[in-house]
Amino acid sequence: MKKSFKSGLIVLIIIILAALGITAKTIYDGKNATVTVTYASRGNVSNYDPKVAKSYKHEYLAAVYIEGTIQQASIDYDQTWLLNTIYKLKDDEKNIGLILYIDSPGGAVYQADEAYLALMDYKTSGKPIYVYQGPMAASGGYYISCAGDKIYANRNTLTGSIGVIFGSSYDLTGLFEKTGIKSETIHSGRNKNMFNYNEPVTDEQRQIMQSICDECYEQFVSIVAKNRSMDFNEACKLADGRIYTAKQALENGLIDKIDSWDGMIEDFSEELDKPGIKVITFQKEKKKTFMDYMTGSVKNYSTAKVAARLGLPESVIEDINKKENLPMYLYK
Repeated sequence: MKKSFKSGLIVLIIIILAALGITAKTIYDGKNATVTVTYASRGNVSNYDPKVAKSYKHEYLAAVYIEGTIQQASIDYDQTWLLNTIYKLKDDEKNIGLILYIDSPGGAVYQADEAYLALMDYKTSGKPIYVYQGPMAASGGYYISCAGDKIYANRNTLTGSIGVIFGSSYDLTGLFEKTGIKSETIHSGRNKNMFNYNEPVTDEQRQIMQSICDECYEQFVSIVAKNRSMDFNEACKLADGRIYTAKQALENGLIDKIDSWDGMIEDFSEELDKPGIKVITFQKEKKKTFMDYMTGSVKNYSTAKVAARLGLPESVIEDINKKENLPMYLYK
């Protein structure tokens, strides 16, 4: 009886531990994400003391990867996962700082600002943020970088591109008339159908769209000026949409240091006076399903076929199919 009870108790403990292990893994990573553990130094920094390090062995820095075009969701990027990860790290007492790895050409204004605000909220906990810019951290990628207390870049990084793109307008009415194609959109309100391909753009509509674009631009530049300790007009001079090399960005005050990823992590750990601290990496997995490949191939074939018939670039057809005129912090 006692042996049976002990066996049952052991099984129960194993089940509980397994459940806790699963919970611990999925608290942050969610669906299609991975978590890995490394350490902030190789143990050869001058002030690293293994005995002292034991006092903060349960604390950690979180390295969160932001990769791909910033949008609601794609194979590379997941806005919901990113925001949930940031919010949960803020409430985790064992987490003492956040490292962002950014490799992005930018993306939608809404999602870029949402991520930036979540990061600024994270900092209200008193925890610092360091940013490391990978191959590219442009437009929305730089926008999010501005939440960092310090911004590092690889020497080959391209960054900046501070500006806004509001999408494109294609007036195909002349082509339709020539080819005999008829397209009509029934609408009420003279500007309801603006920027659709089957009606010309009016001066009033250009003004409307430009005013929205300018408002987004002013918001972007204000964030750069505030977080990089610049005068607004000084930031405007840098915000002409161009991209900067890491060296140029450093000279213009857009980043703080050019270094390696490991060098930045060691700087961060020493700034916190905790060299050798654990670093837990949270990264969305990039997995394509068989259906993704199939639907992508069919879509590409259809786009190419329509473009060939109309004598237009495939990019034009892709833009028309999106039917979106949203402000984008996107490097092009």
